[in-house]
Amino acid sequence: MSVILKVNNISKQYKLGLVGINTVGQDLNRWWSKVRGKEDPFLKIGEINDRSTKGNSDYVWALKDINFEVKKGEVLGIIGKNGAGKSTLLKILSRVTSPTTGEIKTKGRIASLLEVGTGFHPEMTGRENIYLNGAILGMTKAEIKSKINEIIEFSGCERYIDTPVKRYSSGMTVRLAFAVAAHLEPDILVIDEVLAVGDAEFQKKAIGKMQDISRGEGRTVLFVSHDLSAISTLAKKTIVLSNGEILAIEETNKAISIYSSMKNTEAEFLQAPLLNSPSITKVEILASEGGKLQANNKPFKINFEINMPIENYENLSVTFQIFSNLNKAILYKYIFDIDNPICREKGVNYISFQFNKLRLYKGNYYLKIHLANSKTREKFQEFDCCNFEVEMIDQKEPEWGWQNDVCVYIDEGNWIT
Repeated sequence: MSVILKVNNISKQYKLGLVGINTVGQDLNRWWSKVRGKEDPFLKIGEINDRSTKGNSDYVWALKDINFEVKKGEVLGIIGKNGAGKSTLLKILSRVTSPTTGEIKTKGRIASLLEVGTGFHPEMTGRENIYLNGAILGMTKAEIKSKINEIIEFSGCERYIDTPVKRYSSGMTVRLAFAVAAHLEPDILVIDEVLAVGDAEFQKKAIGKMQDISRGEGRTVLFVSHDLSAISTLAKKTIVLSNGEILAIEETNKAISIYSSMKNTEAEFLQAPLLNSPSITKVEILASEGGKLQANNKPFKINFEINMPIENYENLSVTFQIFSNLNKAILYKYIFDIDNPICREKGVNYISFQFNKLRLYKGNYYLKIHLANSKTREKFQEFDCCNFEVEMIDQKEPEWGWQNDVCVYIDEGNWIT
């Protein structure tokens, strides 16, 4: 298939603390460099977009040297941590903002759904906003009219379609906005995390529509989401962004594995204790094969080190979940002090959880840890840690081989015939 979108060396620079990026003096400096045929002097400075560290420069690269292309009818997923540059990239592709350097080549119309209410006039009714968005996309009134009943029905907002959009809830606004963007026949549909605002029923409906758009109608979709299950369902290829740069462009399952491994790469997690509250200072996994490698159906142990600021603290609860690399919770285990007194000594206390046979299927997993007071519901800590991999070691391999993403859990049992 032909290439419908090509991104060449896109970068976006911001100056921290300002609405714009320049003073008058800096604008003159840029202009004079351009007149003389010189490189923009401000492109030589700036730091990567790492929000967790303090920088030494006022300039930051929200995106740096982004290159990729998308073919007609393809669904491209874009994933990354908060602040990785996903939304900035979509804004540039949607022409909401311009890149500092680089160029984008596209064929056809682009419709985007970036934020709740984007492209909607709050004083106009839902029906009027449908016509407004269609006109912005270059459609005639007759073309929009032929689609309007389908749009209203899909959105589920028929009763309020002649009510000003400012009266809509955020969920209703997203429903109508997605219906408009998906049904007005754009060549490229750009969707940000905004679908997370909608309810589960509509999210499922929207994902189905995006599949129809790409597979049935041959249109291109760019989809940003933290829901890795949705990304896996929709996209064959996915970009992993990290600190404004492309970490990987891979087949989706491989890209998700790369992204999941970024969460925590160690089998041991350490952090400083909280001053006046109970706190988990160490989590350690003891995998059957050593390090981060665990065999299916073999012992698996998790050790916790918990610091208590006072003696005889009551109602502590420790909970952990095992998540798959698609961010889906697989297992849930907890212990309540009210049922079984734990961590009653001031200072460092130790508890563990032992799986005699961990029955997880092959794949990548990580832990999500919760520490709270079960009576007051006060939450002290919640964090992800300890990425590990499960392999089918010493297991009889079926004729078709061990396949990825077939399941997440294997139990013992027998067929009765």
